[in-house]
Amino acid sequence: MSDSPLNPVDVERHISEVRERIAKGVRVVTDAEAKAKKLRREFDLAFAFAYKAAEGSIPDRKYQAQIDTIEEREAAETAEIAFNYAERTAWALKDELSAFQSIGASVRAMYESVRS
Repeated sequence: MSDSPLNPVDVERHISEVRERIAKGVRVVTDAEAKAKKLRREFDLAFAFAYKAAEGSIPDRKYQAQIDTIEEREAAETAEIAFNYAERTAWALKDELSAFQSIGASVRAMYESVRS
């Protein structure tokens, strides 16, 4: 939105745009969460197999499994970061919607007071 005075039509248009972005964001968040969970499961399984296949003491097996599955872990963590970003974006859009609903109420009140 520009720095020029707001009118109710502009505010409602912006509210409508934000609502559409929120609706589309639901799919983005859901897909990001599904991917993060899938990659976490893949990492857990790869770690379990690597741990089982490793030799040596328990700590040695653990460290070897961590080394052997670093790529799976990085993929899972990257997907978790993407999911968290999508969630934060969704919350920011909800906050933006709330702010513009408040602005809309103020703009309508201002226009109504001028008409009176």
